[in-house]
Amino acid sequence: MYPSMKAELAARDGDLRLCLLLGIAAWFLFLDHVPHNAVSLLTMRNFGFSGASDLFVFIGGYTAAILYGRMMLERGLVVTATRIFKRLWQLYAAYIVLFVIYIDLIGYVARKSRASELIGDFNVTGIVDHTIRTLIHGLLLQAKPLNLEVLQLFIVLMAVFPFVLFGMVRRPNVTMAGSIALYFAARQFDWNLSSFPDGRWYLNPFCWQLLFVLGAWLALSGAKQMRAVRTLQEVAVLRTLAWLYLLFALAMTVAGKFPQAGIVPDLLRDAFLPNDKENLAPHRALHFLALAFLFAWMVSRDWAGFQWPALRPIMTCGQEWLAVFCAGVFLSFAGHLVLITGPDSLAMHVLVSFAGILIMTGVAYYVSWSKRQDHKPAFRPPAMTGLPEEGRFAK
Repeated sequence: MYPSMKAELAARDGDLRLCLLLGIAAWFLFLDHVPHNAVSLLTMRNFGFSGASDLFVFIGGYTAAILYGRMMLERGLVVTATRIFKRLWQLYAAYIVLFVIYIDLIGYVARKSRASELIGDFNVTGIVDHTIRTLIHGLLLQAKPLNLEVLQLFIVLMAVFPFVLFGMVRRPNVTMAGSIALYFAARQFDWNLSSFPDGRWYLNPFCWQLLFVLGAWLALSGAKQMRAVRTLQEVAVLRTLAWLYLLFALAMTVAGKFPQAGIVPDLLRDAFLPNDKENLAPHRALHFLALAFLFAWMVSRDWAGFQWPALRPIMTCGQEWLAVFCAGVFLSFAGHLVLITGPDSLAMHVLVSFAGILIMTGVAYYVSWSKRQDHKPAFRPPAMTGLPEEGRFAK
């Protein structure tokens, strides 16, 4: 069993589709996080039930399973758990630095610009009346400033990932069934984590773990399961049903934005809208699965488009997603500040969005370049000339 799983994981390592999708998710998250941004109408969430957050969580589970799954098979659970917790600490440290600077920056700008509505817009009202308590609850992941919810969710999912990975390696189908059961139980009994000063998490981890675990399950699937998936992708009826569901989701989403148009009956619209993002509505998860099903069928691992220079910036952002995400959080606040203090025009919305993506891409390229420098030797060994060591230096 394990040799075949090793071979499957080795075959899936280095899949450029993952970098491409993570880069797209990072760009879309930035555009969605700028309030009232006209350019955000082009992102995933405006064309169906699911959005960039769904893509980010699913790909996160898939890539984590590939990386740490091979490590567990080769080096065991204990070593793998320590490596996962090392990555968890990096994510947590990034969150804390981001949280402290972010809320302090929002409070400072709100005071200086006398734009007190910024504090409410970015959900950091507690920083004014309960500064210390807000910081303490932020350390415990209980504060919920706007735009940090995805990173909070990913930290919790990575914290339990050693147990998920152990179950996936031993009993993948049973572990996947347990994830599905937890999802429906959380929706049935209204389980969620509380937030400070009130309310609950924007993204319920008891429900959103479904996409993360599903990504890990697909990454660790054996050759037999993958052949079954590829067989299903060749069935024209299933592809047609997937396309029809995507069109249905598009119609419902448009109907929600323009209820007066009467595109769909009110009874049908009320059944699907508003879209339950907090608890990952079943029709939202199904929409994402339909997208993933069709994308995997249309874009192969050896797709020639990966060589296009135009896609290189997106894939670089995907490779350095953490730095890009952190930069995007600050840039979304800066973009919102520019839009509320400057001229409210479509040209300004496009300029802010383009500038933000350009800066995020620059951050990704710098981080990638910096990592390459860390792996270069400080001194290059002298070229072999046939002389002994002291003879080369003498020469």
